[in-house]
Amino acid sequence: MIDFDRISEVALNQTKSLGATYADLRVVHTRDESIRMKNGIPELIDRSESLGFGIRVIVRGCWGFASSCDLNPENVNRVSQLAVKIALASSKVKKNDLVLSPVEKIVDTYQTPIQIDPFKISLKEKLTYLLSLYDLTKKISGLRSFESFMDFREQKWYFASSGGSKIEQRIIQSGAGISALAMRSHREMGRRSYPNSSGEYQTRGYELIEMLKLEENSERVAEQAKALMDARTCPSGIKTIVLDGAQVSLQVHESIGHPLELDRVFGAEKNFSGTSFATVDRLGKLKYASDMVNVVTDPTYPSGLGTFGYDDEGVKAGKSYLIQNGVLVGYLTSRETASMIGKESNASMRAEDWGDVPIIRMTNTNLLPGKHTLTDLISEVDDGIYMETVSSWSIDDNRESFKMGTEIGWEIKNGKLGEMIKNPTYSGNTTEFWNSCDGICNEKHWKVWGTPNCGKGQPAQNMRVGQGASPCRFRKVKVGE
Repeated sequence: MIDFDRISEVALNQTKSLGATYADLRVVHTRDESIRMKNGIPELIDRSESLGFGIRVIVRGCWGFASSCDLNPENVNRVSQLAVKIALASSKVKKNDLVLSPVEKIVDTYQTPIQIDPFKISLKEKLTYLLSLYDLTKKISGLRSFESFMDFREQKWYFASSGGSKIEQRIIQSGAGISALAMRSHREMGRRSYPNSSGEYQTRGYELIEMLKLEENSERVAEQAKALMDARTCPSGIKTIVLDGAQVSLQVHESIGHPLELDRVFGAEKNFSGTSFATVDRLGKLKYASDMVNVVTDPTYPSGLGTFGYDDEGVKAGKSYLIQNGVLVGYLTSRETASMIGKESNASMRAEDWGDVPIIRMTNTNLLPGKHTLTDLISEVDDGIYMETVSSWSIDDNRESFKMGTEIGWEIKNGKLGEMIKNPTYSGNTTEFWNSCDGICNEKHWKVWGTPNCGKGQPAQNMRVGQGASPCRFRKVKVGE
């Protein structure tokens, strides 16, 4: 049993006595379970746990951070001193004192609402289910492999600050997916995945596995992988494209979410994954997208992978606009960066684990639904391509020029889906592309897609985030090579 009150008392008292004008403590206990199966054979069964704490301080206007896995009060005292020493060393080369935007004192608890605790489901039951998915595809000739997986995470998070906040959270995340590979040679191959190329992740319990209905999609995925070997290649030219929700979610992630991280805008990511074209002088002015495009950051949305009660600065989760009627109106912020533009933080500061310093991360970056049906989007296209399921992505260091690819596509002729297309790709400029959006599907087609592997920072951190999206249509887009 963690004596959180005792640990926080030691850390906050020690840092204050050494001159810290602000301090916070995070204690994080993470439990993971991962299962991977290939062709009916378990390839990975991994269970792990991690427990430790991190301390942030502000001394002489600069940050200091230190962490440890030893929660003994004497060691907490030592690590507190180390955090202060690091801040003092940083203060010798500072340009300006940092300022934090205000935050209310909070004493609260938050827990992911779940129906079935995934850690109470036996390993045998999980393996039996994954094996049954492979059994559904064994009769399909020409398959090189069929893979399936499940991932589960429980993270217990304790936070205390010198401002008087004390918060506890228990976050449960679950994920699963399947993929099939058909192959004659390195030139003749096809891969299909469901629900996406990285599966699907949400803040839910084991009920997510039941909701995904992998067993109802296994044969379809395998048959499509086989069919892709003989599909035509993606044509080159300028066409209208319709993207499925999964691909739109990636487009939101790479060309809206990352560019609007305010630390990136200010140059903190300059030597790793680039900066951003969406500079603060363009706030409220930049026509980022067409009028129908509205994007919010919303860590409160039920079951989103980026859903929580409070971020790692103790800021309460809430929804705020990033793009409204196509215009840039906001950023993802921390308390420090928000103060630099005269705003309050929108709860975007998170660390991967206890040993990592919090940085600005996406939560659920949601493109709000429109009014169309998928049939509407396709029926109004004379010559185009419908593209489905994330496959590849590349974007420049300023988050402007990009090239994306999907696993599969179908030509659109005279408002109807036609011939299958393999390896469809499209490219463009971020603002030109989003301004060409003239159709967004409605709530029936909308969901928050989970991204379990968003990388950022040095040292690198992995974060789990979500993007709400439904299928969208874009005009005059370059496709193919």
